[in-house]
Amino acid sequence: MTTPVVISAENLMKRDIFRYPDPFAVLTVDGEQTHTTISIKRTLSPYWNQAFTVKATPQSVLAIQIFDERKFKYKEQAQGFLGVINLQINRYLDFELGGEAMTTLDLKASNVKLMVSGRLTLGIQCNAPYLPPRHPLALRGADGSSPPPLAAANSPQVAWGQGNVDGSRRAARPSLSAGDRGTAAVDERLMEIARQRHLNRALPEDQPLGRTPSTAAAVEPTPTSLVTSGGDLGSLPNGWEQRFTPEGRPYYVDHNTRGTTWNDPRLQPGEGGSTPATAGGAGGRGRTLSSQRGDTGGFSATPAQGSLGPLPTGWEMRVTNAGHVFFVDHNTKTTTWDDPRLPSSLDQNVPQYKRDFRRKLIYFRSQQDMRPAAGQCHIKVRRDHIFEDAYAEIMRHRPSELRKRLYIKFDGEDGLDYGGLSREFFFLLSHDMFNPSYCLFEYSAHDTYTLQINPYSSVNPDHLNYFKFIGRTLGLAIFHRRFLDAFFVSSFYKLMLRKRITLADMESVDAEFHRSLTWMLEHDITGILDMTFSVEEERFGEMVELDLKPGGRALPVTEENKHEYVELITNWKIRARIEAQLEAFLEGFYQVIPKDLIVVFDERELELLIGGIAELDLDDWKKHTDYRGYTENDQVVQWFWKCVQQWDAETRTRLIQFTTGTSRIPVNGFKDLQGSDGPRRFTIEKSGEVTQLPKSHTCFNRIDLPPYPDYETLKKKLTLAVEETVGFGQE
Repeated sequence: MTTPVVISAENLMKRDIFRYPDPFAVLTVDGEQTHTTISIKRTLSPYWNQAFTVKATPQSVLAIQIFDERKFKYKEQAQGFLGVINLQINRYLDFELGGEAMTTLDLKASNVKLMVSGRLTLGIQCNAPYLPPRHPLALRGADGSSPPPLAAANSPQVAWGQGNVDGSRRAARPSLSAGDRGTAAVDERLMEIARQRHLNRALPEDQPLGRTPSTAAAVEPTPTSLVTSGGDLGSLPNGWEQRFTPEGRPYYVDHNTRGTTWNDPRLQPGEGGSTPATAGGAGGRGRTLSSQRGDTGGFSATPAQGSLGPLPTGWEMRVTNAGHVFFVDHNTKTTTWDDPRLPSSLDQNVPQYKRDFRRKLIYFRSQQDMRPAAGQCHIKVRRDHIFEDAYAEIMRHRPSELRKRLYIKFDGEDGLDYGGLSREFFFLLSHDMFNPSYCLFEYSAHDTYTLQINPYSSVNPDHLNYFKFIGRTLGLAIFHRRFLDAFFVSSFYKLMLRKRITLADMESVDAEFHRSLTWMLEHDITGILDMTFSVEEERFGEMVELDLKPGGRALPVTEENKHEYVELITNWKIRARIEAQLEAFLEGFYQVIPKDLIVVFDERELELLIGGIAELDLDDWKKHTDYRGYTENDQVVQWFWKCVQQWDAETRTRLIQFTTGTSRIPVNGFKDLQGSDGPRRFTIEKSGEVTQLPKSHTCFNRIDLPPYPDYETLKKKLTLAVEETVGFGQE
């Protein structure tokens, strides 16, 4: 196996006058194997230091392209292309001898007619024998300064020996010819493959829904099981396994004793296999780990002493009477043999942003203020008057009461709320309170899908109380782990987090206005534009002129002060004219969700927290489905999935809502579906007569599917149940 390491780039081309790019690199081997680094924000000299394991031959061609993440989905802007290098691996490394090498190459323009600049530094490792740990190479920038710290703590790193600083471990290789860099057609294909791969791993807002690109890239994970057998060291002893920390440091797992150590058991057979010392005396269900070995192996006595860092909030390390280390998660009242700080094999195919989001979510929900108080909070509403009734019910409760176990009751229905009714409640309420006909929210100028606060909501004299109610409702949904069926412009999530608004946020609010301001910044406006530091807007048929700064209507916009004008007009367009509504909304929101806790998320993660993932992955759905009375291979089950596969996205969403009570699924997919009593996977149960329609149990994510005699009957009955059924009953 070969391990190329994308280390850093410097002096990249700055294509936008007023912002720096968010560079990330796409590594491709022979046009087939593709890996992507994280993106580094706002820099011309990114530092990644990410390693990827690939299958390569001496003749393999390695292509590394650099893109600007913000422009990656725009073909007309060449996906933000910043340069490419192509190299044949055997020109820099001898496969027979193995080892490692590092080189710095100038970026090329490929077939894209854009100027590029800068250089890319990369390293290559190939079947290297075991080497003792060495100090990482201290790379220096053009100005002699040290590189910034690694952007992602759990991205694989490689420590390079001092002997390879100049890449001269082997004889210097000649520069690559034009032919070696491949044809224009190959480069175009690689670019398209890279583009599709990057878009596929992005957050939902990156997909064709008009939302903001994600900043968290999906890093190709390091395999958790690497049993070393090369070199003079031979194979690991029986029952041993080599793994890597998120920082790339190898450690060893002894499955015989369920212990771990930093030491290679092949180098120190007397010590490498020893398990951490246990605290004295037996008894109880386990003891807190208090006495450990020093820096020679095992776990550290104090979390700060090990490079793994402290345990997550609410976790505790203990030792059994037999000396086996295990971990207690007090948040979920469960135990596990696996160290939560180490990469899990279950996470190997999970994108990086999901792992980051999961860690933040564990921390967020483990805090004292996010734990339900004792008692119940009863809310009774009429289905056909849900907005008015919910407003009256939620506003009459004190914030402390809203943190109690939520119990929803629909008037005239017998259903008991074990989770399904509350999900239905938030789903229906979100459709009403975000309806633009109420004049509280409006669709953005960009589309008819994303919402923003209506600056003219004052047509309703009680609008500020309604925004306070909506803030409470949003906080209530997050607190009780429910989703809302609504998505907002990206700037709205930034406003919730009190982040600074920039011109880039204007694009999701009003794309045409954004283009005008961008043109203004990119061109000399002297003698072209006649404007002042004021703005005109129509308020209910009347034109009103407002100053963007004191005396603004008398102050002309010039080439010298146009940047200030753009900043002020952007702030007015997005924030200033809805300041009163926003403050009322946040007042209600912070009454349920503490301000200092919600800021752990960024705007993309906050969107996931509120709305979940709208798209449904059919393969993930099938994979995490349980069966009762049926098996996966039964004909009725096969017909069920055939029917679902033939449905459009909207009907599939209706099926999810019919079965679970909501059209949204958790950020980690169907495997994290929750029922009234904890995790509950989507379940198909054999139940009912063939003359009956399928029934659902939303509290348990279960659908009762009778054994229909043919496909057409199943399709007809299932479609009727999904599209026409409304209301809850009690059995």
